[in-house]
Amino acid sequence: MPDYVPGSTASLPKGAAQRLRDMRGSGDRPAFFTSDLSIDEFLLVEQAGFEALGLVLGSSIYHVGFQWQKWSVSQELPILTQAMYDARELAMTRMEEEADLLGADGVVGVRLVFKEYAMEEGVLEFQAIGTAIRHRERQGSLRTKDNRPFTSDLSGQDLWKLIRGGYRPVSLSMGACVYHIAHLSFMQALRQIGRNKEMTVYTEATYAARELALERMQTEAIQRGGIGIVGARVEESNWGWGANAVEFFAIGTAVAPLPGATQRPGLDSVQQVATFDSTA
Repeated sequence: MPDYVPGSTASLPKGAAQRLRDMRGSGDRPAFFTSDLSIDEFLLVEQAGFEALGLVLGSSIYHVGFQWQKWSVSQELPILTQAMYDARELAMTRMEEEADLLGADGVVGVRLVFKEYAMEEGVLEFQAIGTAIRHRERQGSLRTKDNRPFTSDLSGQDLWKLIRGGYRPVSLSMGACVYHIAHLSFMQALRQIGRNKEMTVYTEATYAARELALERMQTEAIQRGGIGIVGARVEESNWGWGANAVEFFAIGTAVAPLPGATQRPGLDSVQQVATFDSTA
């Protein structure tokens, strides 16, 4: 994990740092915000006690190297696993630095996107994008234990429900595993022709790889102070390493109790809604 220094702008372009400082306002210049939240999300984030500060992003263009694998053995490819994790974490850290410069408590609606460039084989860009927000009454208290802004891929609606339920987002937690799945031998392929038969080599390899990704996501969430993860998902990608090399990427938002709040399993402001079926 890259070292994080609160308030640092070392990884940011000068133009970005100046733009963010200007957005904070000074003297007769009012503060100005940007956001990729929808109108519904924006209003619910406001209702949850936060103010939107600005759209923040981080980028990392990364060359993913090559790792030799044995054709007939299912195994993790740790060099590639580490590369894919580091590239995303660099983008996340730079996004957090932008949020830090705005004085944010956290970033909501975070999404990780990628682009593949033709400039050279194996060159990928990872981007982390979200909206920096700050709590009006709890400024500073919702940051992580190492004083990072919290990160979350929750929507504005889900953030509102989470806060009302007595919980807070801690960190967008990630786990990666790049795995080579063994090729079937000629005899193995021959024995299953025309038969209903589980492909145990493939099942066991993909199962093991997903479990590694999930385990790493959970470990990161615990390290950052989470008591659980909401919205967890496992994504599968192939980045041109060949048909039998695949990445499993686990991601979700770690949450923890909101200091001083009472956890409520339900919401107390649900309204009855009448609907009309046009086919009736």
